[in-house]
Amino acid sequence: MKKLLLFTVCMSILCSLGAQTIYVKAGSQGNGSSWDSAYGDLQQALRHAVPGTRIWVAAGTYHPTKTADRAASFVIPEGVQLYGGFGGFEKSVQERDLSTNLSVLSGEIGDPASKEDNSYTIVYTKNVSPATLIDGFLIQGGMANGTGPEGDIRRCGAGWFNDGSNGDSSPEIRNCLFKNNQGREGAGLYNYALNGTANPYISNCRFIGNIADLDGAGIFNDGTRGVCSPTIEGSLFEKNKATYGAGIMNQGVAGETRPEIRNCQFYGNMSYIRGSSIYNNRTDDGICSPVIQGCLFEDNLASVGRDVSGTIKDTVADKKSKSNVIYRSGY
Repeated sequence: MKKLLLFTVCMSILCSLGAQTIYVKAGSQGNGSSWDSAYGDLQQALRHAVPGTRIWVAAGTYHPTKTADRAASFVIPEGVQLYGGFGGFEKSVQERDLSTNLSVLSGEIGDPASKEDNSYTIVYTKNVSPATLIDGFLIQGGMANGTGPEGDIRRCGAGWFNDGSNGDSSPEIRNCLFKNNQGREGAGLYNYALNGTANPYISNCRFIGNIADLDGAGIFNDGTRGVCSPTIEGSLFEKNKATYGAGIMNQGVAGETRPEIRNCQFYGNMSYIRGSSIYNNRTDDGICSPVIQGCLFEDNLASVGRDVSGTIKDTVADKKSKSNVIYRSGY
């Protein structure tokens, strides 16, 4: 009992010590202790972050590497809160102006005239809890055009690969824009739950102009032999392109995918075959049971079917009404 109490006290002390703020401003050369002495490189801040650390990132463009290493990513540690959108003088998160101060995480690490040599994955999370927060970033220019099986980071999650394989990865993602990322699957965000769980909370985000050669240009929720049940609220999916599921691809292969998609808007997305906004797929006795509520679908295009389709029971109500669209599958 005494050992348990001592462990609890030590953990409390470590968490309190970790509750620090690290400052990052493009072009700065400080030690991260203040805006005037900010780190100039986000990777420096991430290397010094421990659970409970807050990282404040000023407007500017940040790359995962200064080399040509396409496998380099911004790896977000457990329990770290990463905030963008600062002008570089604020004293609180509430003072940010996200529309004016763009904190850009860019995959453009090679020849600016070509996307083929960009980062495979810009942001990577592995087995992180909801205490891990990313808020207020533009994530653009990832290029997951590598080869490998489905779920390989070189071909999935060009903007962000959230890896819950053999564990649990469920970060909170707020106020982020995923733009112009390209990959085989999950060009914007790939939630991978192989033999584990991946249940992030995603709110007030935008997925614009992402392209998947195969499926899930905006988000791919992969519940293969695991559980992938994110919550997606108040988000926009616009002008994304894929073969299936231009906005969102939900997949349950010998596993479970039960996302909750609420009060989202789908505009001008295009699937070359099915699911211009959302495609749902289940195989090998898997479960694909999304709830879609209060969403708006307009001007989306697919060769076959409608905005929401797949191997589940379609019970979509009025697709033009924000308040009446209620979707529940029968599985």
